[in-house]
Amino acid sequence: MEIAVTTPSGNVGRFLVGHLVRAGVRPRLLSRHPEQAHTRWGDLVDTREVDLRDAAAVTEATHGIDALYLVVPPGQSDDPVAAYAAIGETVAAAIAENRVPRTVLQSSVGAELRKGAGEIDGLARVEEALDRIAAADTGLAVTHLRCGYFFSNLLFELDAIRSGTVAVLRPTDEPFPWVAPADIAMVAASLLLRPDWSGRRVQAVHGPRDLSWDQALAAVGDVLGRTIIAHRVEDEAMRATLTGLGMSEAQAEAIMGMSTGLREGFVPEQPRTAETTTDTTLEAWALAELRPALDVTG
Repeated sequence: MEIAVTTPSGNVGRFLVGHLVRAGVRPRLLSRHPEQAHTRWGDLVDTREVDLRDAAAVTEATHGIDALYLVVPPGQSDDPVAAYAAIGETVAAAIAENRVPRTVLQSSVGAELRKGAGEIDGLARVEEALDRIAAADTGLAVTHLRCGYFFSNLLFELDAIRSGTVAVLRPTDEPFPWVAPADIAMVAASLLLRPDWSGRRVQAVHGPRDLSWDQALAAVGDVLGRTIIAHRVEDEAMRATLTGLGMSEAQAEAIMGMSTGLREGFVPEQPRTAETTTDTTLEAWALAELRPALDVTG
């Protein structure tokens, strides 16, 4: 079985590659920096240097594969949503030309809105591109993994966590799905290794339970042995902060929309069920990943 993985050294990819290798697959890893994966995995993997914006390179790298795990990495474009859409079209065209039987897209809760969720709107454009090729060719199957808020996003808040206050845009008592990247990798591997699904599917990955910012930071604080609180910031203040850092208006809205578009009444299209619930708790992740990142001992 030939399985290709994009962004193999990312938060999800580094776990996914391990699952595939242990299942006896030699995955084809597509990356702008393949030396990172090769250093870790050696000849257990087939590494290819590929920029997902390069149509010819993507088409060549996906030739002959049975399944693709697609992660569209955030870009540095002045218009992030447009950048996602462009990569989506490029990869979709390669999948169609090579008739890749199965594609699993790492998408997000909120992509179902199609508009108004910031950077997640870019993933919606990728979903739409893949849906079009699946509709045009019944031999091509696609699953969109609509994932909750990554635990690993807290690694971008190390200074704030050290200070004891994390600035957020959502109401601090409003719960939403949180998930460990390793759990997403587990779900992805189960799909990539199975040849018995077809058509267009959506699979939510909601983590073990919904958490508000207050609950999440209380849990993290218990693990770290410190008090951490969430402070809600007004939209205009956050926008001014982001543009003050040199971001374009579209870049700032792409970041903010992932919170502002999914608050105050938003309900994920896929409900929490036994199928969408995964195991790793925030406390377990914080102990294994966040605590070492903060150099907390004892």
